[in-house]
Amino acid sequence: MSLARRRKTKPPKGWEIISDKIEEFDQKMREAESQPHQGKRKNEALWPIFQINHQRSRYIFEMYYKKKEISKELFEYCVKYKIADGPLMEKWKQPGFERLCCLQCIQTRDTTHGNCCICRVPKKDRKSQKPVQCFNCGCRGCG
Repeated sequence: MSLARRRKTKPPKGWEIISDKIEEFDQKMREAESQPHQGKRKNEALWPIFQINHQRSRYIFEMYYKKKEISKELFEYCVKYKIADGPLMEKWKQPGFERLCCLQCIQTRDTTHGNCCICRVPKKDRKSQKPVQCFNCGCRGCG
């Protein structure tokens, strides 16, 4: 059962435009949540969930801001009922954060040295050229 079907309020007009894709993301999320996580670190088990949340939020963001195919009411409905990540989408509107993978990567209190996550550093500015992966969400580079 999709997120929208669990709500008591009826979705706004235009829901049928995104409902199939949201249903697909819900199915992926259920599969990611039920995957076995033995042998993985605690954060590593949550990486697929962060990635699916990012994809779903990016889809709704692009449908509203870039393609302009959904209404403001439908966009606000998705944010209100947490179908999309509102604070993350707010950051995407700011310059320099267009490709941000998750909000944990810009919170300095979650890092060991008190600065942004390694995935936020552009590849050309990294001291080491070996591939890195974010500890929080598994991102390989959103800077």
